[in-house]
Formats: sequence, C-alpha cells, structure tokens
Amino acid sequence: MTPNSLPISRLWRIAEEHPDAVTAALCGILVILGSLALQFGWLGVAVLILPAAYVIGGYSSTREGLTTLFQERELDVDLLMIVAALGAAGLGLWRQEYHLIVDGAVLILIFAISGALEGYAMQRTERSIRSLMSLTADTARVVMYGGERQVAIDKLEIGDYILVKPGEIIPTDAIIVEGYSAIDQASITGESMPVEKTRGDEVYAGTINGVGALKLEVHKTPESSLIQRVIRLVQEAQTAAPPSQMFVEKFERGYAKLIVGLGLLLATLPPFVLGWNWEETIYRALIFLVVASPCALMASIMPALLSGIANGARQGILFKSGAQLEMIGKVRAIAFDKTGTLTTGKPEVIQIVPAAGYTETEVLQLAAALEAHSEHAIASSIVSAAQQQQLQLSTATDVQAKIGQGIIGKVNNQIIAIGKADFVEATSELSQISQQLQAEGKTVVWVAKGDRLLGIIAVADTIRPEAAATVKRLQKLGVEHIIMLTGDNEQTAQHIARQLGIKEVYAELLPEDKVQAIKQLQTQYQTVAMVGDGINDAPALAQASVGIAMGISGSDVALETADIVLMADKLEQLAKAIILGRRAQKVVKQNIVFALSCIILLLAANFLGNITMPLGVIGHEGSTVIVTLSGLRMLRN
Repeated sequence: MTPNSLPISRLWRIAEEHPDAVTAALCGILVILGSLALQFGWLGVAVLILPAAYVIGGYSSTREGLTTLFQERELDVDLLMIVAALGAAGLGLWRQEYHLIVDGAVLILIFAISGALEGYAMQRTERSIRSLMSLTADTARVVMYGGERQVAIDKLEIGDYILVKPGEIIPTDAIIVEGYSAIDQASITGESMPVEKTRGDEVYAGTINGVGALKLEVHKTPESSLIQRVIRLVQEAQTAAPPSQMFVEKFERGYAKLIVGLGLLLATLPPFVLGWNWEETIYRALIFLVVASPCALMASIMPALLSGIANGARQGILFKSGAQLEMIGKVRAIAFDKTGTLTTGKPEVIQIVPAAGYTETEVLQLAAALEAHSEHAIASSIVSAAQQQQLQLSTATDVQAKIGQGIIGKVNNQIIAIGKADFVEATSELSQISQQLQAEGKTVVWVAKGDRLLGIIAVADTIRPEAAATVKRLQKLGVEHIIMLTGDNEQTAQHIARQLGIKEVYAELLPEDKVQAIKQLQTQYQTVAMVGDGINDAPALAQASVGIAMGISGSDVALETADIVLMADKLEQLAKAIILGRRAQKVVKQNIVFALSCIILLLAANFLGNITMPLGVIGHEGSTVIVTLSGLRMLRN
C-alpha cells in the first residue's frame, strides 16, 4: 500500500457514507472561490467556477425534479428551486450584475446544506428503528448427536434443539427444555428488569440470555418469530403514508402549479400595474418561487410521526403506521376484550375450602395428584398451585376422565373424584359457599374421597394487576366511554367489570356480536379503539378505528389484524400510546403553523422589497430544517 493510498481510501469512504454532506461542502467551496474571483475582477475564472457549483450542488435536485415532471407529470419543489437559481444567473448575465449569479449559487448551496441536514435528522430516527433489525442473531448452536453445530437461522426447523450460552442473543422463539436463567426482554417488550425463565417457558428471538445456559426446542419457524414480525411491521410503517401526509402531498401538487402560475403573473404584471422595472420584477418573481415553496410544510409531518413510531418501539409499543399513531391520539371510546386482555387468560386457584376434618393442603394434594393426568386448563391450575407450595404428589392410577363432568382415579388405593357437584355426589355441606363463589365469577371444583366430601377448590381467571389502574388512567386522559366485550357468562363478566370500574358490559358474545358493538360505538363516538388478543377478537379489531393486540398472549391472527401491538402485554402501555399519539398530533400542528407562518412572512417581505435572494433562501430552508428537528422531539420519552 502506498503512503497516499490510505488518506485517499479514507476520503472515498467518507464520500460514500456522507454523499449529501460532501456534495454540499464541494458546492460551498466553489461558491466561495467564485465569489472571491468576482471580487478580484477575474470574471473568466468566476464564470468557469460558479457553473461547476450549480452542477455539483443542483444535480440531485434537478434529476429528482425532472423525473417527477416527466414520469408523474407533476411539478416538484426541487425543480422550482433550480428554476429560481438559473433565473437569477440568467438575470445576472443579462444585466451584467454578476453578483446575482452568486445569489443563485448560494440558493443551490443552502438547498444542498438543508438536504444534508434533513438527511442527518432523519437518520437519527431511522437508526432508532434499525436498532430493532440488529437484534437478531445470524446463526444458532444446534445440539446434534455427537456434538454441536452452527446453523444459519433460516435453516432451523421445528423440533431442533439449540443451546444458548450465558450472555448470548436468543436466536429464535423457542421453548426451554433444560436450564434456568433471567432473560433481558427489553428489546422486545420494553421491560426494564430481566424476567426469570425455566423449563416450559417460551423465550423470544432478540432477547438476551442471563447467567444460565439454556437448551431450547424450536416450536415455530424463525420467520414467524415475534421479532421478525416486529421488523416486518416496522418496515411497512416506514413506507405507509398517514392521511395527513397524503393530504399535504396532494396539496403540494396543486400548490406547486399555483406557485408557477402566480410566478408568471408576478414576472409580467408589475411593470404595467406597479411601475416596477423588468429587472426588479423578474428578481422578485424568482424570490417568490423560492419563499413560496412548501418544503417546510412537507417536512412538518413524517419526521414527527416516524420519530413517534421509533419512540413507541423503544417502549414496547408497535405502531404499524404513522396513520395509527395519529389515530390513537383521537380515540374517544375504547372496547376491551376480557379474557387474556383485562385478565391473564390463565385460570388460577383462588381459594380452597376444606370440609370438616380436612385441611386445605390435603384437599390440594389429593386433587393435584389426580389432575396431573389431565390436560384441562383447570387441572393445570390445580397442579401449578400444588407445585408452588412444593407439595409431594402421590401417583394416581386407574385415571378416567368423564367429558363435561370431571375425573376419577385412585390415589394411595383410595378412589378420588374431582368435578361437578353431582359427579362427585357431594353433600350440601358447602353448597352455600359454592354458590357465593360462583356468584363472584369463579369456577368451583368439588373434591371427594370415596363417599366423603374433602372440599371445594375455586378457580378463576385472574385480573391483570395493572388493569384497574389502566382503566382509571384512561378515564383521566379524557377517554369518554370504556366498555368490556366478552364471550363469557354475564355473571362472571359483571363481577370482573365491577372490580375494574367498567360500567358497561356486553357478555356471551360471538365474534360477529363484538363487531356490531364496535359499530354501535362508532356511530356515537366516531374514533373507537378495540383491545383484544384472540382469534375471536380479530373481526372487531379490524372494524375498530384502531385495533390494539396483546403482543405475547395475542394470537397470530390478532397480531396481523391489529394496528398497534403492546409487545409486553402490559395494559399501561395503552395510556402511553394515547399520550404519544396526542403528542404527535400537537407537534405536527405546531410544525404546520410554523411552516405556513414562515411562508407568509417571507412572501410579505418579498412584496415589500426588503428581502434578497440569499435571505429568502435562508428563511425558506431554515424553516424546513427547524420543523424537521422539531419532529425529532418525538424521540424523547
């Protein structure tokens, strides 16, 4: 390698990494040299240098403007800038006032600098979004007969066993089959504290293993993992234009034509109407083209919304598009699914009531020994309760399940029956307590040994710890109406709703009934959100103005249908999403008002004759950079 090759390669790398900045810098150097040449009276040199500044600084804008003009038959703001700059240069040559050529070059220079600054501003947002993409591992350590082998992620198959060592990124969604560790899930769910996981628990691609080695079984294809779905949705969000942006883009097309029309009038009428000379008239018309261009208006929306999307992703709130970030801030009513949304969706043992002569431990121990042979959700909750108390379970034999009734078998050579009251032939000893528990929305399981009642076990789907606080928070935020929709029975639904402070409940609903409930809300409140997690919630999520799915417990159908995903299954993130949406609306409105104010002020200054081309360019491009940077405020929590 020659001594000069290293600096050259470094310069070339800088040019590749920062093309807009390098272009602006070269244009700036040429403008300065051309201006100095004019100052020293070297006209020939200036006429050679300044056109080079025009070409280098204006090439990209000219290409984009002409492409839009010929392919889309639309006028572009970039093209207006180039026309104004060339007009200033032509006017300078015509009047032999060569400083106007410098003015045109300064216009192109400031436009190039503005483009570079906007690019860097947007890169900050894109880096926040791209940080999601870097969470995935390229390979996984697959455990095979005779050893381990590194396999590309896309080559993994369902049923493969993979080993994840301490501190490594988990390569794909999988189930722990051996080991125990604390998993850092901040990248997926936004949780600040590691979550302890052990055998049987699911772990997610992109999360970081703690201090324990884990053996995992792949239970879904890598491309359907949670992180891959997040990446796909975020990529889609970057390309989807929200209604406000679509309106502004449509407005820009008509506005650009209006500017050209008014520019032509300003270039011809003032000498006849106001008595201006032709040079002054053309100069003011060119400045008008610059200051009236809606660059700042165009930059008022997407930087703010993309920054909001990036902010939400950091907090475990996935907005599928900027449109949904805007919409969530307008929500006036919210409908919640019950099971898996307001509740955990997993039955738990709430209370054990032993019959006379028995203890809670005896009832739970015998019930769990038998239920260990059942796959029913209630059976799992009873076994889990026994495991939490670290009870030793005897082996059950001759186990038989009676569908819709219960389960019967032998434990320590004694017949144990678990199920409904008539199945276990229970006495009325605990009937009153059972009725009271059922009135509270709990499922009662009777346990008998032979012909003697041991006791009853109350099982219920527990309310999420944060659910009640979330409902209160939403009410404080001004959400006008909150309802609960569920396919569960009326008694259970009303009991849950009372605990949460929800006054309106629709129970025993089919999926199509939930859709009708959403439609009814929309007629009264217009913008309605639906929060759910199951396949049966998907139609209602699609009907709602904003569909919101629970990211971990949510079904694939619900996740695909929803507009917003709460990655950590934490309901309090819903309030954060609404606050973020309202902030985005506020920032966008502020940007639009500022952009329009700048255009009006610059136009007034131009007609009063107190503004030059460079000052007009600085005002125009400065306002564009300011609203872009203003949009980046949404990156702050």
